[in-house]
Amino acid sequence: MVAEAIGLALERAGIEVVARATTVATALTDTRRARPDIVLLDRRLPDGDGTTLIPELVKGGARVLVLTGEATASVAARVAEAGAAGLILKSARLDELVEAVRRVADGEVVFDPKLLAGVLDRLTGRVRIAGTTLTAREQETLLLLADGAGTEQISSRLGVARNTARNHVQRVLDKLGARSKLEAVSIARREGLLD
Repeated sequence: MVAEAIGLALERAGIEVVARATTVATALTDTRRARPDIVLLDRRLPDGDGTTLIPELVKGGARVLVLTGEATASVAARVAEAGAAGLILKSARLDELVEAVRRVADGEVVFDPKLLAGVLDRLTGRVRIAGTTLTAREQETLLLLADGAGTEQISSRLGVARNTARNHVQRVLDKLGARSKLEAVSIARREGLLD
């Protein structure tokens, strides 16, 4: 329904909509067939993260504008690094969305000015992103924490002793600067480590 509504709004504004895809799986097929100039890409699709498509879409000649419900500098930096031409919030008004599509079509880059400083800091390495030093095992532990797993479950799922699981959790907390498991998950979400 959302894709249909956005498509209708764009068409009413005089922008030709050549295809609508509602999943990651159909998006690549549809864009290869329709060859659009601009792809308005939802970040969260039913079968995965839409941002994983950005490099392939850009390689195919499309400019990509990402639509997202959350706007953190971390998310915006990942979108920019993947090659997208912009990011707009789902809370934006329709006229703002239409304007962003037109600006991207004109070759501009469209990011909220409040995010740009953080994007540049992250892309240039001036800011250390929390969690960038997590080991693969610590990242697995973080994902399990985000799923609500306790130490016993983490121990079982990772196939390690309970004390080892507790150590993994503690290192995740230390590296994220968190005082609790809940705070670690909150920090990880804010920094885009769980998206």
